[in-house]
Amino acid sequence: MRAQPIKGPPDDPWSRMMTASIAGDEGVYRRLLEDISRSVRAMARAAFSRAGVGDADVEDAVQETLLAIHLKRHTWDPEQPLAPWVYAIARHKVVDALRRRGRRRVEPIENFEEFLAAPEAEDPHALSDARKLLETLAPRQRDIVTSISLGGQSIAETAKRLSMTEVAVRVALHRALKSLGAAWRRSVE
Repeated sequence: MRAQPIKGPPDDPWSRMMTASIAGDEGVYRRLLEDISRSVRAMARAAFSRAGVGDADVEDAVQETLLAIHLKRHTWDPEQPLAPWVYAIARHKVVDALRRRGRRRVEPIENFEEFLAAPEAEDPHALSDARKLLETLAPRQRDIVTSISLGGQSIAETAKRLSMTEVAVRVALHRALKSLGAAWRRSVE
């Protein structure tokens, strides 16, 4: 027994093509998907442009739409035009793609330095102020602070050089920094 083709609205070419493809005409189905992909691609590009994002994900949205149409074509009501059904699927796939992408704007890296703050000029008094504050420390504390914080030595290196344990160096550094903070607060009052 041969299946009877389902009749769609006579004035809708996409509906007639879908009806023929459901009846088994693969050539018509291929042409239908090509037509749909062109329309969906244009719709997706416009949506991505309005959202202010590049069109890198447009083709993914088109392919997801075509796949959904293929998998869900049995849900299309042949008494209704095909285009609104297709565009509803496409709209949902584009929205999904935009949600996945987030609201990131793509800025060319060439112009990025325009957005960065200019480096601040060094305060000529900062170095002399720091030296004065360091002078308030005991000699061993000063040596530990300058070695680790300014010289870049590790705790282990400083401990070995000063014949101290690493724990003792950490405690001394902590106390020295606390003393420097107190001295700085007194100087700005």
